[in-house]
Amino acid sequence: MPLLACASEQRQGFSMEDDSEIYRVRSECQDVATSSVPRRRRRKLSAEKWRAAFDAQGRLNVKRVLRHIERGGVASEIRAHVWEFLLGVYSPGSNAAEREELRQSRRDKYLKLKAECKRMDAAVGSGEVVISPRMNADGVSMEENNPESIEEQTINGVLDPSPSAKIVQWKVLLHQIGLDVVRTDRVLEFYEDPKNLGKLWDILAVYAWIDEEVGYCQGMSDLCSPMVLLFPDEADAFWCFKCLMRRVFITFDVGKRENFRCTNKMMGVQKELSFLAAAMRVIDPKLHRTLEALGGSNYIFAFRMLMVNFRREFSFVDTLTLWEMMWAFEYHPDLQILYMESPDGHIDNAQPDYRAGGRFAKRNIKYGSPRALNEHPSLAVFFVAGILVLLRSKFIKRIQGLDEVVRALNDMSGKIDAYRACQKALKFHKLYLKKVKKSNT
Repeated sequence: MPLLACASEQRQGFSMEDDSEIYRVRSECQDVATSSVPRRRRRKLSAEKWRAAFDAQGRLNVKRVLRHIERGGVASEIRAHVWEFLLGVYSPGSNAAEREELRQSRRDKYLKLKAECKRMDAAVGSGEVVISPRMNADGVSMEENNPESIEEQTINGVLDPSPSAKIVQWKVLLHQIGLDVVRTDRVLEFYEDPKNLGKLWDILAVYAWIDEEVGYCQGMSDLCSPMVLLFPDEADAFWCFKCLMRRVFITFDVGKRENFRCTNKMMGVQKELSFLAAAMRVIDPKLHRTLEALGGSNYIFAFRMLMVNFRREFSFVDTLTLWEMMWAFEYHPDLQILYMESPDGHIDNAQPDYRAGGRFAKRNIKYGSPRALNEHPSLAVFFVAGILVLLRSKFIKRIQGLDEVVRALNDMSGKIDAYRACQKALKFHKLYLKKVKKSNT
């Protein structure tokens, strides 16, 4: 299977005994959270078990590997390849030759998109990270020694005297992307190399161009950074990130991309926060009433956790493990089909296999229907609920205001066992479903 070999070769030169050897932290950053998961419980999907899950043509028996991932994540040397399947970059039913063809097609497509962006701004692909404003909302260039206006910008190599607002919006976003990029995961040795920062900026700039509805919002750099580190080829990192964005948007509301959309009437993760409030009313009514009395009935203090998928609550290593465990638990055949997108923008016509599903997804199917994707909160919501219940005694007995709630949650950073937290989330999910079913009968 050539793709597996390629994925394995990506990590050559690294020790696979400890993730921290791969995702090294800069020596001067001593206050960074370290892994809180005991080594004896790191039962990760191994390269050997991963290879054994493919048939002779290279088709993946996804059911065979999900349980291993749920128990402790994925070994570092195969992580990039496994993520491509968990996120829907490739269908488990595809063979090795089909995946290689699609990979090359997507690489070509990314190069074309990047070239299109470069024609509008020369910084794209140059390795430069733009941190100063390029253009104001009126379409006037703000670059030094460049008084030209938007009327002198080109697209697709052709002078456009009246370009759309899309170009203006994109150019306005570029410096915000840059400001976030230079702050993202700077504790890692990987980002001491300016070329890696440039790759992260390029991916986000291209994504902002093709996604007219969302563009770019703060938090996306945190979600994209692991992709840049895992995939030596920038195009592969881009497509994995793009599928993650589809997953973020689709999981909570098919057709309504709310997670990164902010308006004067709605904050991006509002639906998830509403789900969290509903779940807490069922799981722990007393704690919910306490938080409500403190003015936290909207659970806005959990905004950051849900927005960037717990990047601040765990070490970089534990975040990767947590993500892949949660993706395995939530693996749902219908959703995977929605995640899968071909280079031309069409969704793959794969057939769902309901035997292949994560524990969380199967429970939702049991208490709902296979097609009811959004009847229940996401696993992330129950994950937050577990953290809140862990702090229950402090919240009920000592905390007097929401600022103290936020402080208590911040103090938990780096102290949560990702594995145990997942088990607690699943426990609360089961409790929630049972109580909801009982109240409806």
